This record gives sequence, C-alpha cells and structure tokens, in this order.
Amino acid sequence: MARITASVYTSHVPAIGAAMDLGKTQEDYWKPLSAGYDFSKQWMKDNKPDVIFLVYNDHATAFSLDMIPTFAIGTAAQYQPADEGWGPRPVPLVPGHPELASHIAQSVIQQDFDLTIVNKMDVDHGLTVPLSLMCGEQHPQTGAWPCPVIPFAVNVVQYPVPSGRRCFQLGQAIRRAVESFDEDLNVHIWGTGGMSHQLQGARAGLINREWDNAWLDKLINDPAGCADTPHIDYVREAGSEGIELVMWLIARGAMADVAGGPAPKVAHRFYHVPASNTAVGHLILEN
Repeated sequence: MARITASVYTSHVPAIGAAMDLGKTQEDYWKPLSAGYDFSKQWMKDNKPDVIFLVYNDHATAFSLDMIPTFAIGTAAQYQPADEGWGPRPVPLVPGHPELASHIAQSVIQQDFDLTIVNKMDVDHGLTVPLSLMCGEQHPQTGAWPCPVIPFAVNVVQYPVPSGRRCFQLGQAIRRAVESFDEDLNVHIWGTGGMSHQLQGARAGLINREWDNAWLDKLINDPAGCADTPHIDYVREAGSEGIELVMWLIARGAMADVAGGPAPKVAHRFYHVPASNTAVGHLILEN
C-alpha cells in the first residue's frame, strides 16, 4: 500500500521565490535564509518521494472572491505556474498524480469531508516556492521537479476559515486515504504558509519569535493540543496572516503517531527573521 513517510513544513513567502529567480540568494539579506534549507535540499535527494501532497493557500490566482472553496484538491495531470501580476515564475510545469489524487478525494469525501475537486488550475507561489526551497532552482525548460505533486488548496484568506481542529482531523483522513491506495508509493505531505506576519494595518510587520517557536514545540510534541489553538490566538499573537499555520496541522495530522504509532523523528528545524516582513519557519518530520 501507499504510505506517508515524512511531513515537511515551510513558509512560502513570495519574495523568496523572487530572490531565487533573480539570483539573489547569496546576497547578505538572503544568505542566512538560504543556508537554512541546505540540509533540506540534500535530505530531499536522499529521501526522494514518489508523490508530494502539498497543502498551501491560493493567493487569488486559481480562485477569487467569486468562488472560495474551503478545501480544494487538484486532480489534473499537470499544473502551470500562475501569473501573479508580473508573469509566471520561471520554473517547470508541476506534474500531478491524477490516480492518487482522485483516490484521496473519493476516500476523504466518504469520510465526510467536503472537498472541491479541481481538474484544471494554475498554481501560485504558495506551491512553487516550497518546491524551490526543498528541491533547488529548476530551469523552466530543462529542469524538472523530482516527482508528481498533488496540490491541496485551503482557504485561509477570506473568513470564515477552517479551524485548526478540522484541519488536524482532515490530515488523519488523508493518511487513511493514502494507506488504502493499492500501490506501493512513498508519499510526503507538506504543510506550508506562515509563520507570524501581518501585511496591513497598524500592526503591519508584526513578528512574534517567542510565540512562533513555542507553537513549533507544541506542533512537534503535542499536536492535538496545538490543533486546539483558537483562531483569535493566531490573529492576536501571529498577526492577521498567521492563520496560515492551520495548514501545517493538516500535514501533522497525517503522521503515524497521531494514529497511535511512534513519535516522529525531527530531521531538521529552522527559523529565520526576516524574509520580507515574515517569520520563516521550517521543519522536517520523519515517520
């Protein structure tokens, strides 16, 4: 059967993608952040998955205020990098895995989670920046991502947004879905977005290092308790965009210990401030 062997957590700041695309990663501002992912790039080569299930949020490219799915799963064979106003990122097309994606959709919907099935969509920096951080820079014509990707978009942009508890439970349903797929596949599940940041208003530029790292501790050691963090705490402590962290709980809910297995191994942990007014958090957990 298919199995989830690891979960990856990372911020998906658009300016990181721009720095990579413009060759600025070794400049003084970006060099410390880039160094924090050196381990991760090698880890990806040493632990190459067959499929990545990538949880992210769309930034008004595939979806708009006209239609806002709470949870949307991509079932296409490939995905075009989105034009977010300055042209698509110069990265390769993202290959999909329609068979596993459709199976997960069927299974998770039968477990009473209402998913929107998307057979065609472009993917923005929320998905491509994590791929670049973990897999390195890839030429749009001659490069390729290491494996197929299943995009899973979560609405954390327009209220009402899903609760952390609901996301955590959804991760458990996704694990059961993966394990019921009748093919020997090594699957990674990634949760992206966050950490503390606020992009507008009187608190624009807010960063809360202490809260971020305490939340990471709890995500690792007490995921069920972490999932009970109320929405107001994310907004108060981590800024208006800190709510993106609920997407990390989908990935954490899919790990074996949540279903009674052993605690995951922390393969890598990294935290850096700033990256374009955002706190960057990164974590790799192995089952």
